[in-house]
Amino acid sequence: MSQDISVPLPTATTGTQAKVARKSLGLGALLAVAIGLVVSQGVMVIMLQGVGIAGLGFIVPLTLAYLLALSYAFSFSELALMIPRAGSLSTYTEVAIGQFPAMLATFSGYIVVAMFALSAELLLLDLIVEKVYPHALPSMSVAFGVLAIFTILNLFNIDIFARLQSVLALVMVVVLLVLGFSAVSSESAAPLSSLQMDGWNPLGLGVVALTALAIWGFVGVEFVCPLVEESRRPERNIPRSMILGLSVIFITISLYCLGALLMVPQEELASNGLPHYLFATAVFGKTGQVLLVTAAVTATCSTLNTSLAAIPRMLSGMAQNGQAFPCFKRVSKRTGAPWVSVLFIAAITGLPVLLMGVDSINLLLIAAALAWLLAYIIVHVDVMVLRHRYPQMKRPFRTPFYPLPQLFGIGGMLFAMWHASPAPELTAQIFSSAGVVLGLVAVIAVVWIKLVMRKPLFTPEPIESVLKAQD
Repeated sequence: MSQDISVPLPTATTGTQAKVARKSLGLGALLAVAIGLVVSQGVMVIMLQGVGIAGLGFIVPLTLAYLLALSYAFSFSELALMIPRAGSLSTYTEVAIGQFPAMLATFSGYIVVAMFALSAELLLLDLIVEKVYPHALPSMSVAFGVLAIFTILNLFNIDIFARLQSVLALVMVVVLLVLGFSAVSSESAAPLSSLQMDGWNPLGLGVVALTALAIWGFVGVEFVCPLVEESRRPERNIPRSMILGLSVIFITISLYCLGALLMVPQEELASNGLPHYLFATAVFGKTGQVLLVTAAVTATCSTLNTSLAAIPRMLSGMAQNGQAFPCFKRVSKRTGAPWVSVLFIAAITGLPVLLMGVDSINLLLIAAALAWLLAYIIVHVDVMVLRHRYPQMKRPFRTPFYPLPQLFGIGGMLFAMWHASPAPELTAQIFSSAGVVLGLVAVIAVVWIKLVMRKPLFTPEPIESVLKAQD
């Protein structure tokens, strides 16, 4: 779950000069942002476990996940260009269906996801270091050490990855492609004809139900939308960057999974907690282990750093708008960092690491996927409501074949959420973990909106006021 949103900060110019100066991001830069989510151990692990469960049949949920991701890319593109503000999800939702869905979508899609997904990344990092260098460091010292380092760096507003994250995203895509190509062309690879074909049951629920697992590889490309004000030709580059990014990811993951299936027994991919370790070792031996540790450290640090930079600022912005506790508005006078928000995100990231342990990695990742899917469903609803309420409003990008992508997205994501658990023994844990956290968020949101903001829960804000505030 890496969302690379590093952009040049606006300078202290005014008027037209400021607007021109900020239009610095072209298609290449936005595409790097869109594919930045590949810089994630979670994706590397969960994709291989999926192909281990379904074999070649995993292409079915993988394709469905890709199509669902395209549907949310269409919705985000339409909304981002209709309401070209950096506020993104919260802004779109409050003018479509009101304050409560806006708060629920934002917390579900970003704050709760950080709580689950970043914890899983840290646990995976600790696990892979222990696997390659057994007993070199105390248990969980790597996870908490990395969390502490990047919390401190962000408290001082130091972003050591700011110039590197686009390059790192590209490098990780190349690493996955190299693994896939090397496996497919290896003399020791199993013949393609030997792979089991019993997973090809697109009309059955067995393989299709893995869509919730597969979609984890396609979440997050909407992080290009808050960059709409910094983009050159956003009406063209915002949609293209998301669509191209998702396509690159689909091709990369497909080849990566096929290579693993040719090099590692399917049963081991499904049952092993570190299938990417097995894959890298099978292809490159000891060299592959070192390569994997290097990639894992880089990926996790990049993901964590980006999240600790972006999400606290999102939380701070919500506090400025009265949508979160006032303490989150506090900014360090010396560094400019939203220090209370940074500490809060660090705390909710570290809590599952402390309480749940390495056996909970899949649970954390799937719970994060549930939270993100809920946010995406709300985005589809936003598009449909705003089409009805503001039919004549200018839309530089209009969803092709509207409303079919939105209806497909909502139905498919609800189906994926219902079948989110890959194993019956995990079902109760996954839904209770996600349900308790999202339920708590919903209760807090209701109390806050009614008693503090003193606004109705589902009355939309006037879109004119949002656009005027932007100008």
